[in-house]
Amino acid sequence: MQILANSILISYVICISLISVYCSIQLYFLFLYNRNHKTQREHITTLDLSSHNLPFVTIQLPIFNEQYVVVRLIDQIVKINYPKEKLQIQVLDDSTDSTLDITKSKVEYYKNLGFDIELIHRVDRTGYKAGALKNGLLYSKGEFIAIFDADFLPDESFLIKCLPYFDDPKTGVVQTRWEHINQNYNLLTRLQAVQLNVHFTIEQTARMEGQYFLQFNGTAGIWRKTAILDAGGWQTDTLTEDLDLSIRAQLKDWTIKYLEDVGSASELPVEMNGLKSQQFRWMKGGAECARKLLPVVWKSKLGLTKKIHTTFHLLSSSIFLLIFITGLQTIPILLMFKYYNGNLKWLGIFLVSWVMIFFVYHKANFNPIVRKNYSTKDIMVFALMFPVLLSLSMGLSLHNAIAVWQGLRGKKSAFIRTPKYNIINKNDLFSSASYVAKKMPFSTRLEFLMAFFYLLGIAIGISTGNYTYILIHLMLFVGFVTIATLSWRHLLKTN
Repeated sequence: MQILANSILISYVICISLISVYCSIQLYFLFLYNRNHKTQREHITTLDLSSHNLPFVTIQLPIFNEQYVVVRLIDQIVKINYPKEKLQIQVLDDSTDSTLDITKSKVEYYKNLGFDIELIHRVDRTGYKAGALKNGLLYSKGEFIAIFDADFLPDESFLIKCLPYFDDPKTGVVQTRWEHINQNYNLLTRLQAVQLNVHFTIEQTARMEGQYFLQFNGTAGIWRKTAILDAGGWQTDTLTEDLDLSIRAQLKDWTIKYLEDVGSASELPVEMNGLKSQQFRWMKGGAECARKLLPVVWKSKLGLTKKIHTTFHLLSSSIFLLIFITGLQTIPILLMFKYYNGNLKWLGIFLVSWVMIFFVYHKANFNPIVRKNYSTKDIMVFALMFPVLLSLSMGLSLHNAIAVWQGLRGKKSAFIRTPKYNIINKNDLFSSASYVAKKMPFSTRLEFLMAFFYLLGIAIGISTGNYTYILIHLMLFVGFVTIATLSWRHLLKTN
């Protein structure tokens, strides 16, 4: 019994220590972010379109079954301020539904208006998005390749703001910040925006400030074509081809320039099952990239500090695996308090990690770039919403932990796209839309079971008079029951 108790305690301490390390790195990123804003802020320069030496640019639009947003995408892309004779638009449409007919009509319409726009359709969807980009690259004319997913609406000034940064011959990628056209649609979109703002302000800027590896985020960015080819091109062995190519390119000494001041609008998933499909792809893909690239990173000539930061970057999705395992261990630890004569209360020191993350999230969501005007009331609302965010993140830990575990093990799965429905205003509905999940996955049933498990933990805490984990168990219960219930409700709503 003592061996089992000690093993659980050691495992628990290791997990919460690693979570604390992750939070400490986030706090370090906050320091680098603040330093960047004090010393490195630069004015966005724009390209002179009257120049005779403008580079040729290819815009790639990878699409698969996007009937609700493909029209607005193409209509927006042709508005980009750049000479027609220097611009090629590739619509990489692998659709199997009515999207293809819509795309054909739009491409033909703009081709008749003098745009160099073409539809490239693959019957065989090998490699999914990476395969489409790789295939399109064979027919690209541009020195630079801009990429936009179907739900993005780049500003007309996108190219003239981004291209000047390629004056540095070592710049392989210019990435812009994601903005959200529907972040106020519901609680789900608000919380997603809060989380994504951390990556697109603190993390990306801090990594650039610290001269660590950044990442191209799959869309709303521009690649130098020679950088893609030099790094080995788009590869189809992970679900996050963007992260994969980013690391390989930087290992070849190409740099990524992140423009926090240039925003690119996009649509957030509005229903839980769509969000889960996105999270699964991101988490599993990140783990796949770690499995694939960490041996290469550690064999490279990078400095030790950069190797360590790249390792944490590639393993960042594993935080959900740690959260899930830690949560599972809390009830055994609770039952062991008497066994250790109550000498486990020192474990509460790890809650300081929550304080670290709060400061990071606060800065990411209350700065002039993300939010120009805000009041004390807004900050108070955020403070009240923050525990909800943590709770729902805990609730996603099972789903995301499965994804990470599969990725680390090398188990392959299909690229499941995140459906978008042109949902912007509160009165827009998705209940009758295609693409919505029709069957409840087994993981949702497990989430209901996990909610019951933590309800049991609350009952044990109350019955024994040990309230050490009462708040954590309450947050885990709320998180799992909310995630599972929303998954179930959104499924029923569309059937």
